[in-house]
This record gives sequence, structure tokens and C-alpha cells, in this order.
Amino acid sequence: MNTVRLKLRSFTFLFVKSRARPADAHPPLARWDSRTVFQFCRTMATNFNNNNTNNSNDNNPETRQQLDPRKARQKEPLRRLKIRENRNKRGFDDHGPSTVYLQVVGAGSRDNAASLYVFSEFNRYLFNCGEGTQRLLQEHKLKAAQLDNIFLTSLSWENVGGLSGMILTLKDTGVPECVLYGPPQLEKYLNAIKTFSGPLDDIKLSVRPYTEEAYTDDTMTVHQVPIFAQSKDHSRKHSPRSSSPPRSPASPKEDDIHLNSCGDSPGSPGERRTGTRDASLVVSFICKLHPKKGNFLVTQAKELGLPVGTAAIGPLVKALKAGESITFEGREIRPEQVCTPTDPGPVFIIIECPSEEFVQPVCTNQHLRRYQTGGTEDPAVLVVHMTPESVLNTDQYKQWMERFPSTTEHLILNQQVFTVHNVRSHKIQTQLNMIHPEIFPQLRSYRTKEPQAALHVPNVRAECLLKFQLRPVMEWQRDAIPSCSTEEFVKEASEVPNFLEEVEKSRKICSTDAAELSAGKGDKYPEVVFLGTGSALPMKIRNVSGTLVNISSTQSLLLDCGEGTFGQLCRHYGDDVDDALSKISTVFISHLHADHHTGLLNLLYQRERAMTTLGKEFSPIYLIAPVQIMTWLNRYHDHCEEILSHINVVPNTFLTDDAEVPKQKTKSLIKALLKKNDLTKFQTCGVRHCKNAFACSFTHQSGWKLAFSGDTMPCDAFVNIGKDATLLIHEATLEDGMEEEAVEKRHSTTSQAIGIGMRMNAEFIMLNHFSQRYAKIPLFSEDFSDKVGISFDHMRIRFGDLKILPRLIPAVKTLFADDIEEMEERRERRERRELRHQRHQRGGSSEVNSEQQRTTTGRGAKRDQEEAATHDVDAKRQKTSFSS
Repeated sequence: MNTVRLKLRSFTFLFVKSRARPADAHPPLARWDSRTVFQFCRTMATNFNNNNTNNSNDNNPETRQQLDPRKARQKEPLRRLKIRENRNKRGFDDHGPSTVYLQVVGAGSRDNAASLYVFSEFNRYLFNCGEGTQRLLQEHKLKAAQLDNIFLTSLSWENVGGLSGMILTLKDTGVPECVLYGPPQLEKYLNAIKTFSGPLDDIKLSVRPYTEEAYTDDTMTVHQVPIFAQSKDHSRKHSPRSSSPPRSPASPKEDDIHLNSCGDSPGSPGERRTGTRDASLVVSFICKLHPKKGNFLVTQAKELGLPVGTAAIGPLVKALKAGESITFEGREIRPEQVCTPTDPGPVFIIIECPSEEFVQPVCTNQHLRRYQTGGTEDPAVLVVHMTPESVLNTDQYKQWMERFPSTTEHLILNQQVFTVHNVRSHKIQTQLNMIHPEIFPQLRSYRTKEPQAALHVPNVRAECLLKFQLRPVMEWQRDAIPSCSTEEFVKEASEVPNFLEEVEKSRKICSTDAAELSAGKGDKYPEVVFLGTGSALPMKIRNVSGTLVNISSTQSLLLDCGEGTFGQLCRHYGDDVDDALSKISTVFISHLHADHHTGLLNLLYQRERAMTTLGKEFSPIYLIAPVQIMTWLNRYHDHCEEILSHINVVPNTFLTDDAEVPKQKTKSLIKALLKKNDLTKFQTCGVRHCKNAFACSFTHQSGWKLAFSGDTMPCDAFVNIGKDATLLIHEATLEDGMEEEAVEKRHSTTSQAIGIGMRMNAEFIMLNHFSQRYAKIPLFSEDFSDKVGISFDHMRIRFGDLKILPRLIPAVKTLFADDIEEMEERRERRERRELRHQRHQRGGSSEVNSEQQRTTTGRGAKRDQEEAATHDVDAKRQKTSFSS
């Protein structure tokens, strides 16, 4: 049977290789025959496996996995096939990988939840995927495109908040398959995210819950160990209430979806319901590397007279590395004389113990006990604790840690960490701060006030990119930990030609304007804080959409809430983040693309925690959103965590000019949200982007008006509701000259956005939502005037600052002069390509002179390739999602 399986594998590999050939390499019939033959072989293999799944005598995990009918149906990633082929070519018989390390991605701080990246030359793994994880992977060049296994310790949003965006990114980068491990409800989670992610047909997603057997691949075997909380109270660890409101209909009528925070689910708080969420479960992972045979010592072999360098040495080496003694020329040679010892395969364990309810179940678990002193297995070399200080402080947990031998390393990930994750964001903010300290405030850090536990075993506190190397040498490695030096960032900016001169000019102008404003529009409120100004997916400099409007000292309104919005709040407000969260009473969601709403749940959970910490009475937010968001929220509420008590929903359609008359309950909610925010009007309108996409405008009692476009092409309806706005925030995803692409993706160019502001008679226009191809700064158009500004993450403006913003542009342009030059070069090359294409279509000559060829090769072409690679996901995400 091994022979048959190998033949099938080889055939699969040939088939995959054949698909990479040009489309015209085979006639249509041949391509159809290949697919048919492959489908037949796969079906035969599946049928054979189905007939053998009940074979109880086969206890080999690798064999069991091969016989799993679901795995037989899955397409094996091309990367894995190539790795296996290369290993077979070079006679790779020592099994385990030679290089393996575990690396911290998110250290468990409040703004970056705990996540780990495990690398081997054969595989890549991710353990937990909270919000901001893919942003960190992108910034620190940890390749998400090679991930095909993601392990999740629980279904809390802290662990899965970035998973939907990660799956979309894996799909868009061409990863054929991704397997999720952990709680069984992951299947329900995947179904839930499909309500807003659109089709996921291009990536094979599957779930292997803890109930299935161990997973084995080229690198290691992973055993899932379920841990159930002892207490019956399975509410969220930060939630002050255990009650849950009744479920809203999955497809509710628009006027019947109001959710009260006072409802209770039937049954006791700890009662488990089949197919629903279960916060009593966390999953630990025991990971054992495959053994690696010792290295053959050439020098010692030569000294013993072995025929090194000849064909005869091959069989001898194979026998010696297999642990067998050989006889050569009448002399016995033992393996230890010419080989290093076999590495039996170290074990590392990933544990989440989120609260004291889990302490006893963890400490008494027999599967984990095997890897402690006196256990039946070799002791773990590393235990990763995703554990808060309150748990680490318990005597029982301390004693449990002490049961591991002194050789075991302990890595702790929780909020008691002091590490900077988003270094590039800090860098650019520090340099912009030199231009205007108030508009570009320095970023801050949240420091927990909880004291650090006094542990009785040596331990290491996590830092971003800290490594623990398992092979070839077991050791901690700190060389990758990023440096975040304000002094270095300032020095680098100071060396940019003419930058300091431009900064000095802008400061003089701003000081003059400030004196003029002292008697005018110098009010502190409203204040607008841009938390995310990029599009499509989070990147190292620009996060996705999120804009905070501080209406007064006590009330705030949030416009869109993309992934990582809370993390941005944390870095903006630092220790004052709870105060900022507690003031948010209203959230507007423009549409259901992931980059505009997947930060909502974390914001709600953290807001509840903040109000509890501050001793404030909890009240749900007013959620102004497309009614379709309730399908997603209901499913998450049912199968993952309670969320519905955090919101009172007002569908966007009820705030349009032509809205049907709502029922009294809706009227009451609209009236209450206006009163809460001191507003006289809140309007929405449908815009030209995707289905159920909206823009909004709102007017304050004092007379100012703010208009927010969301994502849209130029839209007359938005002009109407935004008439005479004091401030217009309009998306400008693409530069001028890319109008066709803007139509295709249903976005606006810079000049189109400015044109809407002019038609609207807006006093000032802030451009926002830039394509990630403009990472630092967008290209400026000729339409820029003293009424136009560009937004940056963490930029903070008041209406009194609007006159100042255009005067900062020369300094900003100088700081990013190199980036602007590169973008202009790319634009020129694009325009030349388009011109040649047009000439070719008209029947003209398609040849170009040597000078043109030189400009499109070399450094310029390389930059184009890098830009295309970096932003291909951005383009795909925008192109494929607008119709959903």
C-alpha cells in the first residue's frame, strides 16, 4: 500500500506542476482529461481510506493521518510537495528539521494580544491570531503566505480577532489550504465570517478540533489537550455580568432588531447548550519535534580509515546513523565513534490559563503531567504561559510550574510586558511630531498597574520578536527584538536635506496663526483623531479605517472600526485609554467590508472593561450600521462569546432622507442617540461602493457639521447630506490618473474627493483611506488648496487647526521626498506603458527606444516589482470585495 500511496503522491505532484504550464500548452480536451483522472484517483484514495478508518490496530499517528478521508480530499500545498521532493532527491533520511525556533509576535500587551510564530525549514505555524497579528507579521517580515496551520487556544476575541483578516490575506496571496486547530466551534466561526468576507472558494479551510487525533507533518507532532473550567460561570473574563440577551433573528426585519442589555438567556449561566458558545473550554498544545539523527563526523571517519568521498561510504553512513555498528576491513566501528548523538525531538507546550477557574484543571491534567518531573515522557524544554498575573500569583499554579525540571524554560505572555511592537508607527509619528507636536502627538504605552507575580522558577517575559531556538542549538535569541529609539528617529529625520529648515518655517507660520486663533476658533472640541487611514488590510504604517470624533469632554463618536482600532486607541492614549473608551457612546459602520468593522468586538469588550475599571455604569453603545451586520453578530454571539448586550442597533437605512417611518422603538433610539451626543441631526445616504454601503453627516447643537464618506465613488446623494459641512472626511484611495481603476474598485481619486468637497461647499476637506501603495504619503494633485489636508494615523485636529494643516505640507513633503520621487517615477512608467498600449491598439509601432527600455528596467523595474508584491493583496481585496 505504501507503493500505491507514493505513486498517487507523485501523480498529484506532476498534476500540480502541469497546472503551472501555459494555458496553451495543452488542448482543452487534455486539460479536461487531466482533471478527470485526478478526480478519479482522489476519489479512489478516499474510498480506500473510508474502508480503513475503522482499523483499530493502526496506532501510528502519521498513518492515521494519511488514512483520514478529509485529509485525503484536501489539495496538498505546492510548497509542501516541493519540500518533500527536494528531501527525497538528496536522500534525506534523518527525519526531523535541522532549524526550528519559536518567536513571539504579540507579547500579550493590551494593544497586542499573545501570538506565536513557529518556524522550521519545512513548515510555518501560528499560535493564536488576535487583532493586529497580520500587521506585525507584515512589519517584521514574518511570511504569512507560508502559513498553513493556525492553532487557537480558545475562541475568545482576544485570540481570534485577527483571524478573519488573516484568512482573507492568505486567500489573496494564493495559499491553497489552511487548517485551524482548537475548539470545535471554530467551524461555526468560519461560517460566521463568511457573512461579510464574501466567497472563500479560493482557499480550502478546514477545522481539526481537539476531539481529533494528533496532527503530524514534516516538522512535528501536535497533541491538542482540552481544559475545561471548574466553575459554572463561564462568562468572559473581563465581563462584569454573566447574563446574555436573547438572540436576535439571523435575518431580522430592519425594525425588529433592537437589543436590550437587560435580557437573560434561558437556563443557568453555566449551562452548556449544544452547538453554542462554550467559554469554559481552552485548548493546550503539546508539540514534539521529530527525532533528528546525528551528524556524520567526516574527520573522525577519515581517521578510522572509512572510504570517505567514494560511493562505498553511502551504505556505511546510513547504517551508522541508524545506530548500527559496522565492520570495515575487519574492524568494528560503532556509531558513537563517527556520529553525534541522535536528537530525540524536544517538546514544547503552549498553555492558556485565562482565569482562576482554569487553574485546577490545568494543574491536575494528566496529559500535561507526563512532561513534568517523574512523568512518562521526556520533560518539556519550554512551556509558554498565556496567563495573567492573577493566575501566576496562585499557589497552585506556582507549584505546578515547579514540577517541571530546572532545565525547562518558561515564557510568559500577558499584559505585564513592556515592549514596543509597532516600531514603524512610532518612527513616523516621532518624525511628524517634529513638524507639529499637537497635531502629531507622541505615541504612548499602556502600563498595567497589576504587580508582577513573584515566581519560584526562572522565567522570561515576552518581547516582540524574542526567539527561543529549539534547533540546532537550544537557546534564547534576542538579536531580532526591534529597537525603538526616539533619538535615532529624530536624528534620521534631521539628516533629511532641508527638513529642519521647513520645520522652522512651519513653526513660525503656526505660531502666528495660533495667536490669531486665540480669540477665534480655538475651542478644544470637537477633536478628530485619525486612528486608521489606510485601506484594505492593516500595514506597518497605516492601519485600516477608524476615526474618533470627540464631540465634548464627555462624549465621543467613532466612524468605522477596522481591525486594530482598539490597539491604535491604546497607543494614542496610553494609560488614559479607559477614559477615552468610556466616552464612546456611538459607533457608525459605513459598510461590511472587513477593513471597516472587524475591530468592533474588541472595542466593545474593552469598553465594558474600562467602564468597570472606572466604576462607571455600563450602557450599550448606539450602533448605526447596515442591518446585515446582525447576521455576523448573532452567529458570533451564539457560538463564540456574548456580545449582543453591548449594542443598541439603529439601521443606517432609517437615517436616510427617504426612510420609511420607523416604529416607536426605533424613533426612541434615534432621539436618544441625538440627545446623548448633543446633535440636532444625524443623516445617512447610500453610496456607490458595495451593497449596503453608506456615508453620514451629523450636525451639532452649536452649529458645526461633519460629513464622512465611508468608501465610495463620487456620489450626489452624499453631496446633498453634506451641504455646507464644516469638515468633510472623504476617501481618496487612489491617485489622479487612476480613474479607471477607481471605477473598477468603486473608490475615489484625490481630485474626485476634492471635487465632492467643492460641490458640497465644505469649509475644509480631509483626505483619508489611502491605498496601502501610499504607505507614508499619497501623491498630491493640482487641486490641492488651502482647504485640503491629508490624514495620518494618530493625527489629532481641532477645527482651529484646519487653517494650519495646508501650511504643514511643505515640511511633510520634504520629510518624505524620496518616497514621493519613487511614486512619481512609478506613475511616469505607468503612463508610458499606457501610452504604448494605446499606440499599439491604434496600429502604431509597439517598439520603444533604448532610453525608454532603460527607464523601465533596473532600479525602477525592481521598485515596481516590490510595490506590486507589497500591494497585490490590497488590489485583490478591493477588486473582489466591492460587489459583496
